[in-house]
Amino acid sequence: MVGVKYLVFVLALAFTLLLPDISQAQQLSTSFYSSTCPSVYDIVKSNVRSAVNREKRIGASILRLIFHDCFVAGCDAGVLLDDNPPTIDSEKNAKANVNSLRGFELIDKIKDAVDKACPGPVVSCADIVAIAARDSVVELGGPTWQVPLGRRDARSANRSAAESDLPAPFSDLKDIISSFSAKGFTPKEMVALSGSHSIGLAHCKNFRDHLYNGTNLDGLIASERKSRCPSNGGDDVLESIDQQSPNRFGNNYFQALIKRRGLLHSDQELFNGGSVDDIVRSYSQDSQAFYTDFANAMVKMGNLNPLTGSQGEVRKNCRRLN
Repeated sequence: MVGVKYLVFVLALAFTLLLPDISQAQQLSTSFYSSTCPSVYDIVKSNVRSAVNREKRIGASILRLIFHDCFVAGCDAGVLLDDNPPTIDSEKNAKANVNSLRGFELIDKIKDAVDKACPGPVVSCADIVAIAARDSVVELGGPTWQVPLGRRDARSANRSAAESDLPAPFSDLKDIISSFSAKGFTPKEMVALSGSHSIGLAHCKNFRDHLYNGTNLDGLIASERKSRCPSNGGDDVLESIDQQSPNRFGNNYFQALIKRRGLLHSDQELFNGGSVDDIVRSYSQDSQAFYTDFANAMVKMGNLNPLTGSQGEVRKNCRRLN
């Protein structure tokens, strides 16, 4: 009887050892494509650099793209899927995304170049977005960070989450903190990530109420902005979020908040007598501290619920399912 029990134990142990290490399978790694596509980082970097040289704004667009991807059901390239009813109700149709998300053509171009160098396909669209976001920040003068890879692409979109999970430009501080906290970010990480608004543009419709009805905006700056964003109409007029250096990633954004020059209501809420004023003040005085915290927060964002192992798929075309 003892011998039978021992044999069962040995067989069970052998079977356990043959099982895949699930915890390891779900780990992202900077060496994930070291044998299957070692040139992926270089290919993405080259394409992002060329695109940013042609149009500075595209860098901010790609950075916004990863935020709008990862905050909705995780970093799974769900935001890249085109509408295909009834199977796919595209996240691009969500209020926060429609007519405002950009950069899809650049991701397509990078995907084609990567797949040409590494047929398969091998590299996921989600990983391409993650690398491109980092390289966009670097090309515009910001910090760099290690981008772990191994994400796979979602086989569905989640428009309902895109409608509910993305912070709005009209949000108050309490709601902004709550939105980021729901994704596991501290208030300090939220402020650091908000520094991405040191680059990019915003539509008039997203800051008009702040201009005309807000009480926490510098009057002279408000008048200047009003001249280009009328009280009626002009919804799609674009303004630089950070007037001082709209194409240069840096801590000028926080300096502008202290001077009450935040373009969006949600921006100025970060420095409006609330709980994160000291963080804003610190970043306005110490760009290196901002860079370090931003880079760390971006790594954390890139780890939001990625699909790994056999989950999802590696799309051949980032806009549609295989």
